[in-house]
Amino acid sequence: MTVKTNRKIVRIDEEKCNGCGVCIISCAEGALKIVGGKAKLVSEKYCDGLGNCLNCPQGAITIEEREAEEFDEAAVEEYLQEEKVEEKTPCGCPSANIARFTREIETSEAPKPQAAIESRLGHWPVQLTLVPPTAPFLKGADLVLAAHCVPFAYAAFHRDFLGENTALVVACPKLDDFDAHQRKLNEILGKSGIKSLTVLHMEVPCCSGLVHMAKQAILASGNVVPFRDVTISIRGECKEG
Repeated sequence: MTVKTNRKIVRIDEEKCNGCGVCIISCAEGALKIVGGKAKLVSEKYCDGLGNCLNCPQGAITIEEREAEEFDEAAVEEYLQEEKVEEKTPCGCPSANIARFTREIETSEAPKPQAAIESRLGHWPVQLTLVPPTAPFLKGADLVLAAHCVPFAYAAFHRDFLGENTALVVACPKLDDFDAHQRKLNEILGKSGIKSLTVLHMEVPCCSGLVHMAKQAILASGNVVPFRDVTISIRGECKEG
């Protein structure tokens, strides 16, 4: 028999939710999932009501007090173990869906000579975890924060986004330590004196967590710089905003 009690629990406004997945990353209990492009509460007993998911960039999540199943820590542990097994197969998130594309590729008997394509990357490292906030290449630079998949999906990445004064950092809001990345980006914006910030992310909802991370870093650091949001489709198309 399910026992219910009057307690605090999350409430999701589906009209505001855009399925970005930031709340999924924040919920250590796994109480939330993206279903049909919207965040859903998996089960009342998995939600502790503490509100770690209230960092929703759309303001779609609030805490309300109502009758609900009691929080069950043992059930959460069992559920998280089951989820680890299920992660071996594609989940409901579009980022795990498998797709193939047919492209027209020009071929000929004699390959045409091509000029060597040189990298425009002007520094190392690029992984956000490894970049010191006081790295010399960040000082006065135009910072590009790119999701890991972007350079693979967008063929002209170097040409279009790595300029003479560009510094690049890469991160994944879904697979990396989101909180650690947030702290590091806050420090970079607060200490490096960057001139602008461009965020390049894939079109899948969970990847837009990078945009939230960047906006939070601007607010936390007080360094209000020109900001650009660029979306790359899984077919490699570039879209502003």
